[in-house]
Amino acid sequence: MLRTIAATEGVLPVTSQTAKSSTALGQVIAATQEAVTADRANGRVVFQASATAHDAVASTVSLGRYQVEVDEPPPLGGESKAPNPVEYYLASLLSCQIVTWRFWAEKLGIAVDDITAYAEGDLDVRGFFGFDDNVRSGFQEVRVVINVTGPETPERYRELQQAVDQHCPVLDLTRNATPVATRVQLN
Repeated sequence: MLRTIAATEGVLPVTSQTAKSSTALGQVIAATQEAVTADRANGRVVFQASATAHDAVASTVSLGRYQVEVDEPPPLGGESKAPNPVEYYLASLLSCQIVTWRFWAEKLGIAVDDITAYAEGDLDVRGFFGFDDNVRSGFQEVRVVINVTGPETPERYRELQQAVDQHCPVLDLTRNATPVATRVQLN
């Protein structure tokens, strides 16, 4: 059974079984494992977003109790009032990488003192504007650099990076084709 995660949800209850971990993140991991082990359906969630267009190409996106503004720079028809969708993608990728680094550092017992991340992507607008159907509309390449500090050996951080790259949900969206169904509803 799929369930929708509300913006106020997400924290699983701490039970006597999950209270064994010494960190809050460890308790979240243990509680999630306990819930999913008890019933695999507890591992499935549905995230939702909605958007409303305004101005030339801008939109307001609602994510539960949060709202974010989206726009484009003037060369793409906008007014640069907010980040554009591909910048939000880069932000999503970086924040998801950091979350996944923290989770997997906890799971693997790898100490991390600090994490920062940087990403850039190459996009050829000929695909978006339909000037060349042989050019992808999205990024042709994305480069991510994770800067990590901590007491572990380089080998341990490479082990952690492999786990993160295997389990990061936003990275998975890019590396693996995800079915997306679109439809138009006429009002």
